[in-house]
Amino acid sequence: MTTTPITWANGYYERGNSDIPGVYSASYRLNDLIAQNLIDPDGARNFLIEAGLTDFVWEVTWADDSETQPETMNARFSSGQGYVVFIHGWTGNHRIWESLPALVTANDRRLISISVDHNGFGQSELIDDTPTLESCNPPAAMKTIEAWVELMCLRNQPQPKVINFVGHSMGGAALFYLDPLKWKTGEETRYAVAPALLLEDELNQVFFTTLGIGIGIVNFLPVFEIVERALKPSVIDALCHGASSYVKETHNIQYNETARSTTAATFVAMGLLRDREIARNFDLFRVILGHRDRLVDVIAMMDLLNQLEFPAQNIRVVAGTHYLFSVGIDSVFAHAQNRELIVQDIVNLHEQAFALLRQSIRLG
Repeated sequence: MTTTPITWANGYYERGNSDIPGVYSASYRLNDLIAQNLIDPDGARNFLIEAGLTDFVWEVTWADDSETQPETMNARFSSGQGYVVFIHGWTGNHRIWESLPALVTANDRRLISISVDHNGFGQSELIDDTPTLESCNPPAAMKTIEAWVELMCLRNQPQPKVINFVGHSMGGAALFYLDPLKWKTGEETRYAVAPALLLEDELNQVFFTTLGIGIGIVNFLPVFEIVERALKPSVIDALCHGASSYVKETHNIQYNETARSTTAATFVAMGLLRDREIARNFDLFRVILGHRDRLVDVIAMMDLLNQLEFPAQNIRVVAGTHYLFSVGIDSVFAHAQNRELIVQDIVNLHEQAFALLRQSIRLG
């Protein structure tokens, strides 16, 4: 199999220090990399066309002894054991993770964190002003992320890598639709934080379907804008209950900046999703739920996981809300503990996968 190292690391449009000492970050736009000829232009353009996106944007976070020079960034990004790809949820962007990606790489410098904007949110906007439900539901989001991992040559490098996917809310739901046929044993892990997979949650299915339809009506009939202004606080409250003021403001800004048709289609797609074609490959898959989550009902989610024969030892239920890792004023103690727990879970899961990957390579 042909192996390819990272070639695009010094094509960032912005870089700086994270809020964790010794951890750095750089931000990328796919169109910038195409313009700088740092990536296969035909492959990148085909990716955008198939994903239905105008661009794809992400932030890389890594730990180093000192500030990494541009000429050594390709080597640094190609070193180590793997990547942790953070996938946000509804009306979010890569910033909703706050310091979690930096904490992961500070905890294990062999890992590099990558937080993406996707599915029409953030700076990864959809081409179509009226997207189809099939283009913005969780299966479509996972297909896009998997294609992007291939495009960026995160796999098939000279040294074996584990791709650790971490998803929240809609991003967590997307992880259930990863295609296991594309991955070798130990090559990927999945960690779903409060996954909004509502297949057994009829109440929330109806709520978000209705909400999406309501927002869609506003998009075509501005006279109903007053209705949307009344709905918006309910949306933000459901998504961000217990989160920090930073996360709430990030969602508020993103909601205002995202095309109403995208928000509407995404909500409806989640509410109407009936796709149960989920591969039961859960050995390196973990789920963590908050006991006071207003969006993901714990009982309904446990019923679904039980139907999927998801291993009980791979499920955590902790004290917390939908943003169980974000430390808000009314959730300091529980959410701070959850954040530390999630970091350690991600690192432990990676170590298990890397050991399996190395073993499979030795066995041929």
